[in-house]
Order: sequence, then structure tokens, then C-alpha cells
Amino acid sequence: MMPAKEPVIILNYKTYTESMGEQGRKLTWMAMEVMKETGVRIVACPQLPEMYHHKNLDIEIFAQHVDPIEPGGHTGHILPEALKCAGATGTLINHSEDRMPADQIRKCVELCRKHGLTSVVCAESVEKVKEVAAFKPDYIAIEPPELIGSGIPVSKANPDIVRNSVNAVTDPEIKVLCGAGISTGDDVKAALALGTHGVLLASGVVKAKDPKKALYDLVSLIAPKTVTG
Repeated sequence: MMPAKEPVIILNYKTYTESMGEQGRKLTWMAMEVMKETGVRIVACPQLPEMYHHKNLDIEIFAQHVDPIEPGGHTGHILPEALKCAGATGTLINHSEDRMPADQIRKCVELCRKHGLTSVVCAESVEKVKEVAAFKPDYIAIEPPELIGSGIPVSKANPDIVRNSVNAVTDPEIKVLCGAGISTGDDVKAALALGTHGVLLASGVVKAKDPKKALYDLVSLIAPKTVTG
């Protein structure tokens, strides 16, 4: 389970060329430095084949996906236990670019709970938020797919879907995150003002001309320590 420290910034590397290999490791190093300097919790989600190379850095590492499987003959699938061996402490589930049926989402959340992995389930609508909340994941990220990668933050473009998602989750153990189009400190502040516990983003940092500067900007309005970047 995640520690209680909030808010959280979850940075998804996706499969961008800017986050492959040495560039990806540099990105994780930057995220770690910004986190330590500002006091804002940042979680990195490297590309799956490279997670192991990030495990010794002093920052939480989440996987981008996990499959609802037990050890056995599942060639090409991703085993929860293997994620732990690779250094992951949590995983995204049901991202809009890798949707899963409800029964598989439930199984993934159960397996994460069993193996001590933090579960972050993505949902595209308030109705989906209500559905997956019944599975009791650690986090639910509301992400309207039409805004993902758009640079138009959902926290400003459609604040009602964020506010209604927060209100739809009645279990205090489940935290709601805001995703889709998040790229600036203003976006993060707006998301938190709507009642979320953090954000999930990707291209706003990964594809930025200066990723470290983008990270500093992202946390600038919520950092408990002085930001110097």
C-alpha cells in the first residue's frame, strides 16, 4: 500500500521514444531529484521492459499494466509477482490505451492487494468510477479519453466530471486522482481544489523540451519546500 503522504504526482512514461533506455533512466533521476528538493511525492511508471533498471533509485516505481493471472503458462502476460521482482510497488490498471473487462479489473485489484502492490485503476467516466470503486482499489484516476495527450486539462475543461467522481467514491480508503491533459502547476492546483489526491500524467513532462523544468513547474504551487528549478 502507498504511504499516506499526499498529494501524489504519478508520471506515466507510456512508450514514448523520449522515455526509452538512458533517456528514461535520466527522467526517473530527474523526478527523484525534484521530489527530494520540493517534498512533493512523485511516482515513476517506466516502460515495462526497463523497470528493473530503475529499481535502485530512491523513488517509487509503478508498472504501466498488470494481467489478472497466477503463475503458470501465460506467455506474454505480466505477472504481479514479476512486477515486485522488477522493483515495482504498484501498477496502473485499465488505462484508456489498454482497457480491460470489469471482471479482469477486479481480479487485478485483488491480486495487487494479495501481493502488496498499490492499485491505480483508470476510469473514463463517473459511471465507471462507481463501478470500479466496488473493487476497492487504492486509487481511481478519472481520465476522459478525449483529453488524454491534448494539453487541455480535465481539471479545467470538465471540472464537473472530476468533482462528481470524487463525490461518487464514498469509501475513504479509496483516493481519486485526476488525469488527462495535465501539464502545469495550475492544472495540478485545480485538480486538488476539486477534491482529488493528485494527478496522473504523461506527455506534459515526458515530451517536454525540458522535462525537469516541467516537473518543477508541475509541483511549484503545492510544494512544501521552496522550489528552485
